[in-house]
Amino acid sequence: MNQEADLQGRQAKRLSHQPPHSMGFVDVLIVGAGLSGIAAAHHLQQHCPDKHFLILERMSSFGGTWLSHNYPGIRSDSDLHTFGYRFKPWRGVPIATAEEIRRYMAEVIEEQGIEPHIHYHHDIRHASWSGKTKRWQLEVFDLSAGKSYTIETGFLWMCSGYYRHRSGYQPQWPGMDRFKGRHVHAETWPDDLDYKDQRVVVIGSGAAAATMIPAMAKEASHVTMLQRSPTFFITGRNINELVQMLRELDIPADWIHEIARRKILKDQAVFSERCLREPEVVREELLAGVRAQLGDGYDVEKHFSPAYRPWQQRIAFIPDGDLFAAMREKKASVLTEAIDSFTAEGLLLKNGQIVEADLIVSATGFDLNVLGDITFEVDGEALDFSKCITHLGAMFTGLPNLVWVFGYFRSSWTLRADLLGDYVCRLLKHMDRQAFSMVVPRLRDQDQAMKLQAWVSEDNFNPGYIKRSLHKLPRQGSHLPWLHTQDFARDKELLPQHDLNDGTLYFQ
Repeated sequence: MNQEADLQGRQAKRLSHQPPHSMGFVDVLIVGAGLSGIAAAHHLQQHCPDKHFLILERMSSFGGTWLSHNYPGIRSDSDLHTFGYRFKPWRGVPIATAEEIRRYMAEVIEEQGIEPHIHYHHDIRHASWSGKTKRWQLEVFDLSAGKSYTIETGFLWMCSGYYRHRSGYQPQWPGMDRFKGRHVHAETWPDDLDYKDQRVVVIGSGAAAATMIPAMAKEASHVTMLQRSPTFFITGRNINELVQMLRELDIPADWIHEIARRKILKDQAVFSERCLREPEVVREELLAGVRAQLGDGYDVEKHFSPAYRPWQQRIAFIPDGDLFAAMREKKASVLTEAIDSFTAEGLLLKNGQIVEADLIVSATGFDLNVLGDITFEVDGEALDFSKCITHLGAMFTGLPNLVWVFGYFRSSWTLRADLLGDYVCRLLKHMDRQAFSMVVPRLRDQDQAMKLQAWVSEDNFNPGYIKRSLHKLPRQGSHLPWLHTQDFARDKELLPQHDLNDGTLYFQ
């Protein structure tokens, strides 16, 4: 065993016998044991093996989204060759189920000895920074013990995702209390729900709806996808032919993983650029794909042609066309109309149509979880996150010793988690070499007059969850490093090369 691995093993053994409330202080505290949190732990162990770190997770196990979401058919809407970690080859099909993703994460946790660092059922309620001690003090509630405690850390690595797992976004309509059937939300799917032979209406047409409808259609008497406005869909086989060929040639898994990732990212970049350059051409291509699946019986223009341009919101991928297969087989159908009200028997639409239902499912999206829904204060003053300006889309003016992992809208979230893992470890090692205990972004004189912009431009990306919460998010500037680029190709060059001594980071 090499020296680094031995150090990791000894640290993990020590942590496994020490509850968080007795530790007092840890060098780095990771918030969340989802994909980002496990990636952060990997990078710390690889690049900063001397750092004492913990992962605090509110839920009962690891997985984040892939643990909290349990609606029928739950699966990824990104390919796992790029959604999987850079350091761990994905060996399954490109679009994977939640169970398969959690199995993959479990392998990473076991292979790298991360489990002793994770403490479940720990809910961080408040974080307070002291400029005097150069530490964050966290108020944590141990859900299992029913007790609160405090712990301090030198660095906060926020890996809590960007939306609330506890509840989804639920629009309010008149008469919701009159409905005699059952009404549930996709984000909080009940374990006891039996929809066999029932008439089901799914409100919404995003990735969740497109996932659950074909799964539910196998047992329900009929499933109606009711949308206020259409979503773009793209279909394809749930297989990567290049990967299959390379596997048949017995190419090493690490090589296949890297080749597949590069090819997929190149194809995605070309497609995204075409969506901006020739949106109407791409629109017709996407609609042609739907027509090929559904034939002449559907009004494709009405039901599958959104008002926004392709990729201004996420495009839902339909593996093997299963949603459209359910529609062809008359097990599912689509209605495009606004809801007027709930009735005792179902829904009254704005056009006067009544849709009867035994079960109504709200697949109406989610609300942003800003910085883990933790309340923050800095030197006794409550944080107004919307007043902060981002540094490389990861750090923020006025927030010392903190990174928030916010992934990509159009590419796989995990791509940025890996890039930021490298960046944070480089930053921590730089601070150690210079004997610094604090880092915070600070505008230079030449940055003071720059024009400020929203966290993301509505013209660039405008789903409901962003528009509803944009006022809570920090702003970006007009030039680097004060930008939230949302561009993996740019970030993979920028983050490893960013000059930590360019004057935009204040160290002490």
